[in-house]
Amino acid sequence: MSARDEVLRRVRAARPAVPVAVPREYLAVDGAEDLVALLVDRLLDYKATVRRCNPDELAGTVAELLSGASTVVAPSGAPEGWLSGYQGRVLRDGEPQQLAVADLDAPGVAVLTGCAVAVARTGTLILDAGPDQGRRALSLVPDHHVCVVHSGQVAGGVPEALARLADPTQPLTLISGPSATSDIELNRVEGVHGPRRLDVVVVVG
Repeated sequence: MSARDEVLRRVRAARPAVPVAVPREYLAVDGAEDLVALLVDRLLDYKATVRRCNPDELAGTVAELLSGASTVVAPSGAPEGWLSGYQGRVLRDGEPQQLAVADLDAPGVAVLTGCAVAVARTGTLILDAGPDQGRRALSLVPDHHVCVVHSGQVAGGVPEALARLADPTQPLTLISGPSATSDIELNRVEGVHGPRRLDVVVVVG
């Protein structure tokens, strides 16, 4: 028997005959409130800003978060009510015209989008280019991203979240906190590959 065969024999002998089932009860989250609380906890851990509000407070909350922006870009399908309290310049992206990357990257520009679904366990927002989310450039280029998440859009884990998508095979944008990267010495740098500031508005009710 060659050395290779001997090594493979030992590997096969050490492998359990029956696959071991990993208990998944620890992944369970009870109730919508617990899901929202878990999502908020994860987002804060990723250094996002999170504001909870009821539907009547949404416009005021969005306006407060965007008060430092001179221009707000919103997808063509974003509800008008979301920006009804904002006093600055609003640009719509989509039909009939898409904004240039230079417009999205200009100083003082922020973007407001919705999301398709949010994953509580990982603190991840999933955008699938729906009408209130727009194309991927909107959430990747501007320095400030405000995302509206309704409590009914929060799923427990990734499998549940993907099951809610109309087409989980199309290109998706997954956002877990502001853009951040680290060099070899683990010095954190934000805003290199996307928005430096992420504000999430969680609408409950």
